[in-house]
Amino acid sequence: QVQLVESGGGLVQPGGSLRLSCAASGYIFSIYGMGWYRQAPGKQRELVAGITTGGSTNYEDSVKGRFTISRDNAKNTVYLQMNSLKPEDTAVYYCNRFPPLGGWGRGTQVTVSS
Repeated sequence: QVQLVESGGGLVQPGGSLRLSCAASGYIFSIYGMGWYRQAPGKQRELVAGITTGGSTNYEDSVKGRFTISRDNAKNTVYLQMNSLKPEDTAVYYCNRFPPLGGWGRGTQVTVSS
């Protein structure tokens, strides 16, 4: 069955950086676009960044220039490098196929606070 395991979250001060990882299994990773999504308390889950099978990327406006999505098909893993973090980036971050398909993993909590 499909499994998505996110890791790398934590508590960071404003301006800091984190690198999230998502290990995928149970499907042919390389033939799907992948995305990072986030859900803040009281808000709907939103797409933060997406990457196609060919490596093209797209970003939500508020993270452009600060976040970078990448993938390693040999490791069935997608990454999200997050720099210049802001308090409004605080959320649970999830990965899924892009567009999303099937269930979600547990996510990884990112808290940006001084």
